[in-house]
This record gives sequence, structure tokens and C-alpha cells, in this order.
Amino acid sequence: MSIFFRNTRESLEEEEARRLAPVAIRSTEAHRRRPETERPGDLRLAFQRDRDRILHSRAFRRLKHKTQVFVPHVGDHPRTRLTHTLEVSQLARTIARVLGLNEDLAEAAALGHDLGHTAFGHTGESVLDGILRGDNREVQLPPSIVAEVGRFKHNYQSLRVVDLFERRYADPGINLTDQVREAILKHTSWKVDYPFPLPDHDGLNLDQPCHLEGQAVAVADEIAQQTHDLEDGLRAHLVGLAEVEELFIARRVIDDVGPAYADERPWMRQNTLIRGIIGLFVSDVVEVSADRIERFCTRNDVSDHDEFVTRAREVSQTTVWFSSEVEDLFNELKTFIYSRIINQAPVSRQDWRARRVMTALFRAFYLDPAVLPDYLLLRANEELDLPYLRDLPLNRVAATVSGEYHTCPGFARLIVDHLAGMSDRFALEEYRALQLPSPDQDI
Repeated sequence: MSIFFRNTRESLEEEEARRLAPVAIRSTEAHRRRPETERPGDLRLAFQRDRDRILHSRAFRRLKHKTQVFVPHVGDHPRTRLTHTLEVSQLARTIARVLGLNEDLAEAAALGHDLGHTAFGHTGESVLDGILRGDNREVQLPPSIVAEVGRFKHNYQSLRVVDLFERRYADPGINLTDQVREAILKHTSWKVDYPFPLPDHDGLNLDQPCHLEGQAVAVADEIAQQTHDLEDGLRAHLVGLAEVEELFIARRVIDDVGPAYADERPWMRQNTLIRGIIGLFVSDVVEVSADRIERFCTRNDVSDHDEFVTRAREVSQTTVWFSSEVEDLFNELKTFIYSRIINQAPVSRQDWRARRVMTALFRAFYLDPAVLPDYLLLRANEELDLPYLRDLPLNRVAATVSGEYHTCPGFARLIVDHLAGMSDRFALEEYRALQLPSPDQDI
């Protein structure tokens, strides 16, 4: 008798349903904008396919050259946007697994949550938003463009990436499930009426809290960001270990470790402290979140999954979140990191350079679109019905840019989309090519 057993997709879905808590989303409930023909032999569940599509995307690969806090090209060890994403995924999977939530859904959303982040971290994001708001003194868009073009925020941009820009199939985008799309958007703050050109609002439930798997991703993002910013700041010597040890959260971790902490070498104490802070945050989240979920189900007479589905959108946005006590410790840490790491000269200097690079690139592309690559000018022609500049006589280019390109809000958005997709390295190369020409550089 053979002891080998091979699962089918149906058996995997049944096993998932038995394993998950009543409040978890089942893979069989996944919904996509476009129907798909199932490929024979593909045994992956719906959210597994989403995860794989994100992992194989170009935008995901570019994250390795995008800044988290410290620019990735000045050392081997600071986090990049890619390593941050992987850490968020690990924490989100842990939280989801302990709470009985859908780990595949949490993992897919975590891997995709920052695909829309710009080069140079949040500085690049603020530069693009400032330009579109008309607040950048070096790039003054016409008021008529500002009124129509909308704003910029990286979580919304992540949806443009997965819905429009990744092209692996006949249609635009990679057709992720609505559940993953919603969690990507809601990993940070969002608004119902935020002026941003999303290709498809359906399935995002903008007027409601996110599902619990998405909430696990949001809190994992916060934990990962603060703890690895702290560790990177310590390794960069922007702050001393002795200062960190005075924080209330550090004292709590040190007390839990006991006398052995004082006997460790400084690098061991640092690792023990970071590990302890992460552990404290995660343990608190799963403990209090489990209690909140239990109280919600009791209050609403929810005893099985079908009953929860009817009440799922009534959960609070902070169901999967810290206790009030630990949230106070988290906020103390966050304030400390901003003051002693983010707001210090090395980070401020790289932020200043980032603002110069992003502003200069937008200004060059907007004032003289002819310096854009051909494929972007073709997109402007195909998607915005703008004349293809390469086909125009030279004496007509300036008037066409002024009369058509500069009166089209979509053209400003096209440049923003181009800049948002750049890695730090590519943006710096473009800046050098346009602003710092040399005889030996490529055209």
C-alpha cells in the first residue's frame, strides 16, 4: 500500500477551510476584476497565485534598489524597500497564523504593499505630491492642471502598478484579487474621496475598514518599520545604545531578559533588545487582537464563518492592533526614532539630495518631453491622444508641447508614474545624464 498522498486544489481548499478561524477569508471567496480560465494542473489557491504574480513582477524586483531610510548604495547592511517588504511579510504571516487568519492573503498583500513607493523613500513621495498640488516653487504646473491631475500617495500608486503597469497578460495589470488589492491600499491611511486616479475602485470598499488579514499587514508594517529603522540607526551610529536603553519599551525588554542582559557584549545587547522589542509588539498584537475578535463574535452572536461574513465589515479598523498600553510604548519609540535618527544630518542630507533629483527630473521631462524615452512618448500618443513628438517637424515641437502636452493633466500624471517607478539608482543615473553631462557617458 502506498503512503504517498497527492492533494488536489479542492482538497487543499477543504483543508484550508478546516484550518482557518471563522473570521478568516477563504480562498474560495477570492474575487478578481476579470474572470480567468483555470490552467490545467495549477494547484495553487487564489491568494497563492496573487503572491506569485507579485514576486515575479518587475516592480517587486525594483524594490531592491529603493531607499527605506538609508540609501542602499552606501552600504551593504541598511534595509532597502525590498528587505523591509520581506520583514513585513514575515511578521504579517506570523500574526495571521496565530490568529487563524488566511496566511496566503496576508503574505500576498504584504509583498505588494510598497510596489508604488518612489525612489528615495517618503521624500520622493512628498516631492511628487507637492508638484501635483502646485506647491513646488521650481515646477509650477498651470492651475488648470493642478485642479484635475490629483494627488500622489504610495499606497494608491501600488494599485496603479498592479492594475495597470505590470504587463504579463493580454490585458493591463496582473489581475489580483480584490481582497489583496484592498489590503495593499489600506496598509496605511486612505480616504473615500482622495483625488487619485485609480483605474478601478470596485472591490476596495473605501468607506469601510479593511478585513482582518489586511489589518495584520498594516500593523506588521508599523512594527517592521520602527524596529528596523532603530537597528539601522544604531548601526549607523546616529544614536547610542545607552540612549535607547532609557526608553520605557527598552526597560521593559531588559527587565524581561533579567541580569543576563548586563553581562552580554554591546552588539549582543543590541540584538537582544531589537529582538525583544519585536517580540513584545507581536505578542501584544496577537493577544489583544484575539480578545477583540472573540468579543466581537460574542457580541454579534457569530459562531461560524457564514455568520461572520454577514457582519465582517462591522469590525473596527483597529481590531488587529496594539493594546493601549503597548501603543503608548510604540509611539514613544516612533517619536524617538524621528528625533534621533530620521531628523539627523546624514538622513536630512540624503533627503535634500533626493528632493533635488526628483524635482529636476520632473522639471526636465515636463518642460522638454522630447528627452523622455520613446516608449513614454508612444504611451502619451496611444493613451492621451497627444502627437508623437518624434514624427513632428522640429519647428512644430515647441508649439505642440506648449499647446497640447502642457494643457493635458494626463501628461503630468504620466511623468509622475514614470518617476514613481524608478529605483534610486536609475533616478540618479537619469539625473547625471541630464544635469551633469560628461564626454564618456552613454546617450
